[in-house]
Amino acid sequence: MSKNNIHRLCVIIIPLLLCLACKEAKETIIEHEEETIVEEDPNAPPRLWREKWHEHELLLTRQYYNDSIVIYHDDDMDPTVTWPRRILTQIWNYSWKHYGGFGPDPRLRVVLHGGTYGGGHPGYYLSNKHEYFNVIDVGWHATNGEDSIGEPLDITAHEIGHIVESVSYNTLNSPAFSIWGDSKWMEIYQYDVYKGLGWTEKAASWHNRMMTIKEDFPRANTYWYRDWFFPIYDRYGGVTVLNNFFKLLSEHFPTTSIPNGRKYIRDLNFGEFIHFWSGAAGEDLSELAAAAFGDKDRYGNLWMPQLQQAQKDFSAISY
Repeated sequence: MSKNNIHRLCVIIIPLLLCLACKEAKETIIEHEEETIVEEDPNAPPRLWREKWHEHELLLTRQYYNDSIVIYHDDDMDPTVTWPRRILTQIWNYSWKHYGGFGPDPRLRVVLHGGTYGGGHPGYYLSNKHEYFNVIDVGWHATNGEDSIGEPLDITAHEIGHIVESVSYNTLNSPAFSIWGDSKWMEIYQYDVYKGLGWTEKAASWHNRMMTIKEDFPRANTYWYRDWFFPIYDRYGGVTVLNNFFKLLSEHFPTTSIPNGRKYIRDLNFGEFIHFWSGAAGEDLSELAAAAFGDKDRYGNLWMPQLQQAQKDFSAISY
């Protein structure tokens, strides 16, 4: 081929190759841009949420959500800790199924802190303290959030248990809280959750530990789990008897109307407490109560006269 012909061929081919290269580059850029466009689900929870409760005031970022839960982190929370997505979805769905639901929004808001705040607390959909959402707010040490079967799991399950006791059956407050305090109901609630979800080793470990725990109320050396809650749970229907207690409260204990629901207007006394649990079990539990607690409440009052009055005041509850 002559030099002139080669020159003519290069003049034709080189511009053509350049055009093709430009076209390919242009198409690549367009495809990349299209891949980065992600449309937000119109029903998604807010991506950012500012805390406005207690001493909390951090801006939280949504990390994950499904139909049951939405998880928010503060900036100190390790984003690689993902076990709460699965575990807390299961616990919340189990609780929703067995305790009748907790308001019009099926999602639990889970706030996780990586060391900024410690401990945990709940929020309720019938209260404006957490903007009318069901919330658990939990602070872990920077490294222990990776433990999906130990303390982090127990703390989060504990806080969900407070939602169960405080807003079940569309009624705010826990009339029994002044009697069982912060942890006694949680002991049986968490055992049932772990057992009900098929976490056999976790349930057995929890049960064995709870059997050894004693308190100084209503008298010294009171074993709430061993001598009261577990016998009721074991003999009278498991989660069904636990749910029956809250159902009976919602049907018979005095309430007043609030926006979007009701709230209990007072606490149970100890005799009423025994009466409602007897109704839940379908059997007189006064002998079990005497063996577990003695004959007085934590203030030194005899509870048998209270029980007898409760049987008159709430006579629709039979056993």
